[in-house]
Amino acid sequence: MGEKVARDRPSWITMGPPLKFFKNQKYQELKQECMKDGRLFCDPTFLPENDSLFFNRLLPGKVVWKRPQDISDDPHLIVGNISNHQLIQGRLGNKAMISAFSCLAVQESHWTKAIPNHKDQEWDPRKPEKYAGIFRFRFWHFGEWTEVVIDDLLPTINGDLVFSFSTSMNEFWNALLEKAYAKLLGCYEALDGLTITDIIMDFTGTLAEIIDMQKGRYTDLVEEKYKLFGELYKTFTKGGLICCSIESPSQEEQEVETDWGLLKGYTYTMTDIRKLRLGERLVEVFSTEKLYMVRLRNPLGRQEWSGPWSEISEEWQQLTVTDRKNLGLVMSDDGEFWMSLEDFCHNFHKLNVCRNVNNPVFGRKELESVVGCWTVDDDPLMNRSGGCYNNRDTFLQNPQYIFTVPEDGHKVIMSLQQKDLRTYRRMGRPDNYIIGFELFKVEVNRRFRLHHLYIQERAGTSTYIDTRTVFLSKYLKKGNYVLVPTMFQHGRTSEFLLRIFSEVPVQLRELTLDMPKMSCWNLARGYPKVVTQITVHSAEGLEKKYANETVNPYLIIKCGKEEVRSPVQKNTVHAIFDTQAIFYRRTTDIPIIIQVWNSRKFCDQFLGQVTLDADPSDCRDLKSLYLRKKGGPTAKVKQGHISFKVISSDDLTEL
Repeated sequence: MGEKVARDRPSWITMGPPLKFFKNQKYQELKQECMKDGRLFCDPTFLPENDSLFFNRLLPGKVVWKRPQDISDDPHLIVGNISNHQLIQGRLGNKAMISAFSCLAVQESHWTKAIPNHKDQEWDPRKPEKYAGIFRFRFWHFGEWTEVVIDDLLPTINGDLVFSFSTSMNEFWNALLEKAYAKLLGCYEALDGLTITDIIMDFTGTLAEIIDMQKGRYTDLVEEKYKLFGELYKTFTKGGLICCSIESPSQEEQEVETDWGLLKGYTYTMTDIRKLRLGERLVEVFSTEKLYMVRLRNPLGRQEWSGPWSEISEEWQQLTVTDRKNLGLVMSDDGEFWMSLEDFCHNFHKLNVCRNVNNPVFGRKELESVVGCWTVDDDPLMNRSGGCYNNRDTFLQNPQYIFTVPEDGHKVIMSLQQKDLRTYRRMGRPDNYIIGFELFKVEVNRRFRLHHLYIQERAGTSTYIDTRTVFLSKYLKKGNYVLVPTMFQHGRTSEFLLRIFSEVPVQLRELTLDMPKMSCWNLARGYPKVVTQITVHSAEGLEKKYANETVNPYLIIKCGKEEVRSPVQKNTVHAIFDTQAIFYRRTTDIPIIIQVWNSRKFCDQFLGQVTLDADPSDCRDLKSLYLRKKGGPTAKVKQGHISFKVISSDDLTEL
């Protein structure tokens, strides 16, 4: 499969990687050749034959490949507004694809990426000589925008399109986009089993998060409900895509209508979200100053919501035409309906939130991404395929990535995507491996790979599943975190794409070294012989000069010229820190010093310190020592004590 980098990037991907040409096919060159020869394009890399449909499946009839002008008298790529037409999955299509099409059509900024220069690709009956039967579409494929060229031959049975089609029978954008996607993945059958988040990510390059509405208890916890609304509102207004669904407990309940007219097993697309401040008259009517509303659409264009705020509900009767216009509560599509946030949280089970992360916001980078690989090597220090957390002896042989959360309380979304193996189905390989990842809170100053997990906090774990992508979203405290992407089984090789989204920069980077490098500088000043890991759990009973004095303690952990500072704890003499540090020491003659300070407006106050030899032979259990004045381990005792754990080793690859 040949690919080539484009010389000129479209404006919408100037901040991203260069555009690549799938199979090295260039749309303009191929189109010019066809027009020069007076022929319609027939793609030699994706022929109109059964191999392009399925690897090995009996078809429900004879397939005839037809061009749009053989199906409709007046074919168009797009008819009117792209979002105004219902889409049908066809005899062999799938619901996830239709839902993704419907979602894509909500944001013009996204569908115009997937269908570049759509007006130039349209049929023009006045200039039939300009039409060459060739189209191009763009996909975000494993971290790179990739342009796929296709011909316009579409599979039909008895004159009907086999896969997705529009109820506007002369519109073909979705059928052609689906064909280009099938070509990218190997054949139409490769589209089976894709999740809606997989498809939307490939169409848009967004970063997906799946939210379990019941687990989040948004109907019970008012604060969490409004926090969710704030996230959805921010995502939507920044160009993100949101869809939701109601789970069906069994196959028999698929497409069964709920008491309020919603369909189980179908995915609804969010087409608007609004927080409305009501005027004096409407406050009296609705007994509230604000309305939190979402507008949804069923891709089938039917089975609308019949509860409060449905089309014939009494709530609408309270609003004049002017009220509706002023509030922006309008519906522009069949199958669209409004509902309150309360009803939204109560009726839907799962949310797919796809954030628009293609461009930095005001110069601030919200997304970090890296392509990595699980590899196998006989040398344990070079092996990078250690399996999941259950494989304790080999787990930390996996690739490791560190990132820094600079402030408390920020949501961090982590996404691990494996290289899609669908094109290898003919060779009997599985579509996906079981993958997942682990997250550990680590030392403030860690620069080298983890080798054992003695003191590190296990801060999170994704699900382990054989999907293409796994996600985890967490509100993380300030500090350093190491993420370890894994396959469930060790000793396998594959590529992966790791992406991390946060509204504050997190500076993702790979940990590649096991220990400090040997260098002339290191040898001259003394190469480290001991590694020491320390966790300070707490400082308690700290000194107060007078009863109403405010004490804001923080730690400084020193080793030679290197030091680490903890966050400041506010107004307490019993501070919990759980601050971790690691030091590579030339000798145990260089002590570890833990100091406690009181943060004050003009001049910080020294509260005491402990001095540790931290010898490899020392006990590794939790210890507690009284604070002392400056001057070493025999200095005068001060008020207060600290609890800590220290581990030292003369094996630099133990910790």
